Amino acid sequence: MGLASDVFVQIQRLNWRTALREYALLSAGGLLMALSFDIFLVPAEVAPGGVPGVAIIINRFTGLPAGLTMLVLNLPLLIPGFFHLGRFRFLARTFYAVLVFNLGVDILPAVLPPEGITDDLLLNTLYGAVVGGIGSGLIYRGRGTPGGTGVISRILQRNTGIPISQLYVIIDGTVILALGLFLGWEKSLYALVMLFLWGIVTDYVLEGPGLVRTAFIITEEPKDVAAHLFQRMGVGLTGWQARGMFTEHERTVLFCTISRPDVNTIKAIVAEVDPDAFVVVGEAHQVRGGRLGRAPED
Repeated sequence: MGLASDVFVQIQRLNWRTALREYALLSAGGLLMALSFDIFLVPAEVAPGGVPGVAIIINRFTGLPAGLTMLVLNLPLLIPGFFHLGRFRFLARTFYAVLVFNLGVDILPAVLPPEGITDDLLLNTLYGAVVGGIGSGLIYRGRGTPGGTGVISRILQRNTGIPISQLYVIIDGTVILALGLFLGWEKSLYALVMLFLWGIVTDYVLEGPGLVRTAFIITEEPKDVAAHLFQRMGVGLTGWQARGMFTEHERTVLFCTISRPDVNTIKAIVAEVDPDAFVVVGEAHQVRGGRLGRAPED
């Protein structure tokens, strides 16, 4: 009764417009990963690590469908994801993404060239990584995971803050090295390159290109600095009081977001108004709400 009640509550809380958008992302991501698998990775026998890598090995020696093999191997990995990544919401999205990806791997070969589109091992590695990375990034944006070690990576990423790309290299890299015994060490080395690029593309799709910069300005002239930045760049700022732990002096911390080309401009203006100000510029992947700093129109 408790389980049914939990499912009913989840349905009541569902935002259907958001859900449709997320499932569209999951569908596109799963199909792109299946396309990468069938047209680049399998013909080149480049193991992508994790469950797909194991599926390629099993397919090579037994002839069992790779997609069905992945689906069977993925099911036990959904259990920890259920408890750590959102229970039924996670289970529905991830299981859907896994179905699209795994069934797509077995269905798409009917309309794709069985030998792939190139014999070049390097091209298969690079394009397999880019297409597959875009696909997995779209799945993560749809608030699911592509299953396999992606579930474990997502759990560790949420609990440790380590980027997805690094976790892919650590977890799937270990699997790829082990698979070198079956596929040969040359292809294993290519697979490591593919894994590294795959993780970078996934991060790019998931978090954006990082074109936005954040600026922290520690100054004793907050009003003058804020006034000049607003008048000359149109930048809105947020400020709060802070105390230097060594000097015990009270200062103001100003915070704003700016475009990447405006970094040198904001540093020059701050230095002009308060030469003793301390400026830290960082990188942000996404900004929501408010207004990004920009030069006002004449």
